[in-house]
Amino acid sequence: MAMTNQASVFFIIALLFSLSVLHSTSSRSFQPEASEFSTTVLDVSASLDQAQKLLSFNPDILESDNLQDEETKSTSSSSSFSVRLHSRETLLNSQHKDYKDLVLTRLERDSARVNSLNAKLQLALNQVKRSDLHPIEVELQPEDLSTPVSSGISQGSGEYFSRIGVGQPSKPFYMALDTGSDVTWLQCQPCNDCYQQSDPIFEPSGSSSYSSLSCNAPQCQALAISACRSGKCLYQVSYGDGSFTVGEFVTETVSFGNSGSLNRIALGCGHDNEGLFVGAAGLLGLGGGPLSLTSQIKASSFSYCLVDRDSSKSSTLEFNSATPSDSVTASLLKNSKVDTFYYVGLTGISVGGRTISLPPSTFAMDQSGRGGVIIDSGTAITRFQSEAYNAVRDEFRRLTQNLRSTGGFALFDTCYDLSSLRSVSVPTVAFHFSGGKSWQLPAKNYLIPVDSAGTFCFAFAPSSQSLSIIGNVQQQGTRVSFDLANSIMAFSPNKC
Repeated sequence: MAMTNQASVFFIIALLFSLSVLHSTSSRSFQPEASEFSTTVLDVSASLDQAQKLLSFNPDILESDNLQDEETKSTSSSSSFSVRLHSRETLLNSQHKDYKDLVLTRLERDSARVNSLNAKLQLALNQVKRSDLHPIEVELQPEDLSTPVSSGISQGSGEYFSRIGVGQPSKPFYMALDTGSDVTWLQCQPCNDCYQQSDPIFEPSGSSSYSSLSCNAPQCQALAISACRSGKCLYQVSYGDGSFTVGEFVTETVSFGNSGSLNRIALGCGHDNEGLFVGAAGLLGLGGGPLSLTSQIKASSFSYCLVDRDSSKSSTLEFNSATPSDSVTASLLKNSKVDTFYYVGLTGISVGGRTISLPPSTFAMDQSGRGGVIIDSGTAITRFQSEAYNAVRDEFRRLTQNLRSTGGFALFDTCYDLSSLRSVSVPTVAFHFSGGKSWQLPAKNYLIPVDSAGTFCFAFAPSSQSLSIIGNVQQQGTRVSFDLANSIMAFSPNKC
């Protein structure tokens, strides 16, 4: 009997020791046993560390470093223009009590952005297409242009910023990169109503290259909403979420760092501006319409690489540069009803290496211009039609039953408590295109932290609209190329 009691004691001690070792191991990482589905590793600790550092980051240090870096890069080649592309988060040290508060603010702005895009599309679908819209003829020969990019969510929306020079002599301004709009504009003196921005407001009288456009100018005629006052062209752009800009439509010199400039670019000089633009001096319109910067300079291509939303690093926005040879390519489609948006030929999605079963029409654009999938730099979280989202989400949940689930967060309905883990294996997620080509996303591009405590959420959301949008969280760390001449999209991981 004594021997039995002694054996029991040893068994209990051994069991407690095993549980202790198991708990110690789980606090470091979690690797599930070999399975039939494909996985990739999410570095939980790195994501949380980066999120925490962002709250105490000093944007003044970044600006100094980037301006120096910009000078170095812009003079390195006489045939290319270059400016840095930054995350807005690093440009304004906005006040958030914690990371959770920052994420909630981001998602609120992102919902407004999506509403704006859908409103713009509906407006275009419900009106007669103007027959007199043509690419605006600007007398210049675009060279290989490049400009740097950075993340900037704390400045008002989920967009990224480039440092662009305007006027002669050139004055630098942080402009929000926007592939979902065409008109480039910035706030101008005198300001009837201007929001807060990081740079001094542009003063037209200080530029020798500032020139008003007449009401009969082709650039003025191409505006969706315009007016005439004293023979000068006036413009108005509304974004569907209540944001708008109103002012004089003019031509100006636009500069890319110290490497070169473009003359007589049509842009808006906004005297009355309201909405979600706080921090940016204005917008750099890179859409597909006739008034976008890409159309005005007749660019054959452009590309950008978006740094991580919480990173202090930067990358570049480039015009007419070669597409990396190892890119995953897809069809770049146009909607006959609206010139602005860039549609991509998405054919399917896989989770854990398994293609989700969806109707062929899920991501297709119909003859009326409804449906389809656009690539957008200003939307943060990818939206899919509810049917597609539910199918993708359900499969991801099925393959992550080993993880500790938690309640939803804002627009996310699939979240996990990863607080005890340093890294974890999760199912792969990939977008598929015609010809069997696929773009596999890094785990940090679809499982993101929403607080500092270790809560991570599946970073996709459903939409009641027919339009699907691939947002910038999914694009991070990948060079996204728009080959306008050949109607090809290209995705090149790790080419920042």
